[in-house]
Amino acid sequence: MPLDVIGPDTTMGEILDAYPSAKVALFQRYHIGGCQACGYALTDSLAKVVREHDIKDSLDAISSCIRDSASLEADLYVTADDLRASLARGEKRPILDVRTEAEFEGGHIDGSQLLTVELTFDALDAWPKDTPIVFVSNRGDRSLQRANYFRSYGFTKTTSLLGGLEAWQQGTRTEPGTTPADSSAPRSR
Repeated sequence: MPLDVIGPDTTMGEILDAYPSAKVALFQRYHIGGCQACGYALTDSLAKVVREHDIKDSLDAISSCIRDSASLEADLYVTADDLRASLARGEKRPILDVRTEAEFEGGHIDGSQLLTVELTFDALDAWPKDTPIVFVSNRGDRSLQRANYFRSYGFTKTTSLLGGLEAWQQGTRTEPGTTPADSSAPRSR
């Protein structure tokens, strides 16, 4: 249930309980909560987080960011059906798999690339910020974090495959253990 008031003494735990997507929005806008160096405790007050991370925005601006976080997070997802349709239309977009090399070798979306450290730095440094990148993981959790990470570095069209590779495989399987006969359709391996 949304909080009536988000004040300086509101804890991060209270904020995240009321607005679970605030974690994504706060990381994207203020680069807080995404790693140990920029983290906070759930018991920390909003005032403490603002002070420790030197956030210059007003409490009203931070509250707006938190309250608007659900729409911001929704913009970070692409469904398996929408991605398939996009690929079928011939739209070119990098599909970056954020799983481990072993997971990637065990099966991945045709045409996707394993997101290595080297590729991450290359993309952050050299790719246009409006590149429409799709990130993929098993269920979509790790890929959502990576899409959000790239957004925090100025990328405007990064998305996470909603439901991850599991959703992709469910959509491409015609029955358990089989794949569609049309081998030109993107499918997992």
